[in-house]
Amino acid sequence: MTLLKTKSLGCVASIAALSVWSTSALAQDAADAFKDRGDGAKVHVTSGFVCPHLYGRFERDAVGMSDLETGSVYCAYSGLDGVYGTVVLRPLNGPYDAKTSLVPDFVEQEGTGGKRIAEATVKIGAASQPLAVYTRTYETSELESLHYRVMFAGAAIKNWAVEATIEYADPRDNSFQKAFLDAVYKDALAEIGAEPAKTP
Repeated sequence: MTLLKTKSLGCVASIAALSVWSTSALAQDAADAFKDRGDGAKVHVTSGFVCPHLYGRFERDAVGMSDLETGSVYCAYSGLDGVYGTVVLRPLNGPYDAKTSLVPDFVEQEGTGGKRIAEATVKIGAASQPLAVYTRTYETSELESLHYRVMFAGAAIKNWAVEATIEYADPRDNSFQKAFLDAVYKDALAEIGAEPAKTP
């Protein structure tokens, strides 16, 4: 097994475990996992989750399979000035505990000198029935007035684990980090398991 990496703000964040197969087989499975939509979005066929071309200032770089055996997929995004976001969807066969699921990412951050600075459960979605999203944030470096951070988030929606990783600089990118996190989970709540919309 190798680790699929994102670009970094002074750290390298793992977004998913990627099994080693031939390039052609991986490309074929990735192509089968997503379908194109007329507005530039990529729709994950199995879950219905949509990876839009843009999430605010974040532009989609890639989509693909992160683990062929489990059927996990990812959507990777980047913004200006080294802001990165990744969404991983993994099918569930039982209960989901985000803190346990994200342990490999935590271990990697701590192994490269990341310092845990926050851990919380945030509520996203309708006030009447919000989704509880577990988050943990690490600080990876500091440069002048900017603190470079990585936030990991996870929640179960229907029979899918939805995990997000966001690399950003505090305080410069705080509003973008929050907007990305909110958009990912609100979209996941609306799209996963819903009747597929007609392709525009």
